[in-house]
Amino acid sequence: MEGGAYGGGKAGAPLRPADLIRRPPLVLRAVCWLFSVIIFGCISSKGWIVDTESGKEVCLYNGDTNACNYGVGISVIAFLASIGFIVGEVMFDQMSSVKTRKHYVLGDLGFSAFWAFLYFVGFCYLTNAWGKSADPPEGVGVNQVQAAIAFSFFAIFTWAGCAFFAFQRFRQGAEAAFAPSYEVEGALGGGGGYSSYPGAPDPDPAYQDPPFTQQRGPGDFQAPTY
Repeated sequence: MEGGAYGGGKAGAPLRPADLIRRPPLVLRAVCWLFSVIIFGCISSKGWIVDTESGKEVCLYNGDTNACNYGVGISVIAFLASIGFIVGEVMFDQMSSVKTRKHYVLGDLGFSAFWAFLYFVGFCYLTNAWGKSADPPEGVGVNQVQAAIAFSFFAIFTWAGCAFFAFQRFRQGAEAAFAPSYEVEGALGGGGGYSSYPGAPDPDPAYQDPPFTQQRGPGDFQAPTY
């Protein structure tokens, strides 16, 4: 949608589900939400096994409890943040304040870029820990652990994509804020000159200026008679 600040529609425009579905940032948010569910679901359900000797639960990532907790932690926060950003995308066109839109876009940009970095760290961390792990008994949980690693890798690009769209919005808003006034007027369809006051009567074509208002040339001077 065009016509609003920071790439959004004009405030107060009606919500159209068809337009929301075709909006790339909203689609990416839904994908981020789905990936977070898969990651923490796989680690929470099959990322732990009970050690037969100690009787305690052990993380399949080389027995590193921090690896399991890290994967679950960032995914749970990503799950909640994705829901919040989805709601924000739906209500973005209803934000009438330009400052509110700016704060939302900056928050989106910072959080998305930071979470893409955290997922990159998580992918490297889980991959390294899984490479040092011994095969679990009867291969229990192998598919889930590997799926968590794979979707952590995919999540890097989805969150980076969200950061990219947020950066485009911020740049568009910054360019509009510092654009010259004549460009803004041209974008709004101006440039045709000032129109007459609405409702003012048209000048009478039969009207003539009084004689004393006519300009005379140097040769038109006449001496007064006494």
